[in-house]
Amino acid sequence: MSDDTNSFDRRMLEALICPVTHGRLDYDVETQELISKPANLAFPIRNGIPIMLVDEARTLD
Repeated sequence: MSDDTNSFDRRMLEALICPVTHGRLDYDVETQELISKPANLAFPIRNGIPIMLVDEARTLD
């Protein structure tokens, strides 16, 4: 059994899109976020699950 229960499955990137722009997302390993550069938002990944709610996203600097 793997100890990576909180890791994000990168294959999910193929199915996920930004809820604002409907564009592609980039995965930031260090911050555990999905980044939408056009929307200037970072969506958190918690316990391996992407939280794709705009209210939960942080604005990029």
